[in-house]
Amino acid sequence: MLDLKFVRENPAIVRESLEKRGEDSEILENFLKVDEERRRLLREVEPLKNKRNELSRQIGRKKQKGENVDAYMQEVKEISSLIKEKEKQVEEKEREVKEALLGIPNIPHSSVPPGKTSADNQVVREWGEPRRFSFTPRHHWDIAEELGIIDFKRAAKISGSRFAVYWGEGALLARGLIQFMIDVHLRQGYEEVYPPFLVNRASMTATGQLPKFEEDMFHTDMELFLVPTAEVPVTNLFREEVLKEDDLPVRLVAYTACFRKEAGSYGKDVRGLTRQRQFDKVELVKFVHPDASYQELETLLQDAERILQLLEIPYRVVALCTGDLGFSAAKCYDLEVWLPSEKRFLEISSCSNFEDFQARRANIRFKPREGKEKTRYLHTLNGSGLAVGRTIIALLENHQQEDGSVLIPEPLRPYLKGKYTLEKKQV
Repeated sequence: MLDLKFVRENPAIVRESLEKRGEDSEILENFLKVDEERRRLLREVEPLKNKRNELSRQIGRKKQKGENVDAYMQEVKEISSLIKEKEKQVEEKEREVKEALLGIPNIPHSSVPPGKTSADNQVVREWGEPRRFSFTPRHHWDIAEELGIIDFKRAAKISGSRFAVYWGEGALLARGLIQFMIDVHLRQGYEEVYPPFLVNRASMTATGQLPKFEEDMFHTDMELFLVPTAEVPVTNLFREEVLKEDDLPVRLVAYTACFRKEAGSYGKDVRGLTRQRQFDKVELVKFVHPDASYQELETLLQDAERILQLLEIPYRVVALCTGDLGFSAAKCYDLEVWLPSEKRFLEISSCSNFEDFQARRANIRFKPREGKEKTRYLHTLNGSGLAVGRTIIALLENHQQEDGSVLIPEPLRPYLKGKYTLEKKQV
């Protein structure tokens, strides 16, 4: 979340930020209103406390003189009751202030391109030439079903729509990609963690999924949420902790299954693996010094790109505009892979710098080397490295052959028992 004092003292900047994002300024006005009410109540409490203290001193002096203090005692009792009532109101307003502040999105970095929708996003660079096919390229779901590696019908029978069963070599491919990605990122200097797939409300709030996106999340009657991304448990590893500056940067890689309701996406990418309610993802998370966070964002992006380069999948890097920026992000790049069957690009990774937005919500700080300096909020970053299901989509479509087989890129072969191709099972 944003710093309370900053929002209070710079409403014009926050209002402009909301306008750039296409957000209603009502959330800001609500914050300013409840914050002022809270401060007014505090201003009313202070003189009451002073008056009670003065009466208490008078009671002490009068008792020493043997004078009657009943009237003073009664007045102190009434003032104390009023103070208690107002302090209760202050407590309620403090809750409302925090709730309002949690609803205000991050302020976009000055380098984020202006715009209202994804149509205004800017292509930063492209890698690889889209392949020219001598035949009509097929959709990934047709390829997968023909090879017998993914079963959508049985998944629907088991769980409903937007689920998949990876079968035989499909399961091997999914597991192989996960391990391949992790191994590449370990060589890049990340440390692996394997976190829980269920997290509490505090963890979801810290990374910005709650309260705004609660309806998009799966949760249990134990008030635990299924993780929408490994960003949530990994970022919360250091919640309420103070790191040393010498420990920064911390670079972590994690695999988790991810769970999202995909509310509001009815009719969009309903076939195949594009928009599943359960999917696998390898995530990169960084905890860095504020002065280095934008340099770390660029290296994070390059680390995710390396996976696509090794798999020989054409892609482009897109800088998201202000209107398409995620709630918690100050700046975000998307990686988009080429889909020959549809002649369009598909997002496969988002790499974001949240600056101190998540760290402030999670209370993650660091102690500067100079001992006299106060602790500071660090910056958090994360990016998909990559979404496994969408990587499979890109692999099947870009490396499909006319005979129905799919070539396996050389770096991936050791993870698939040395196989060069995925082929139809012989009947």
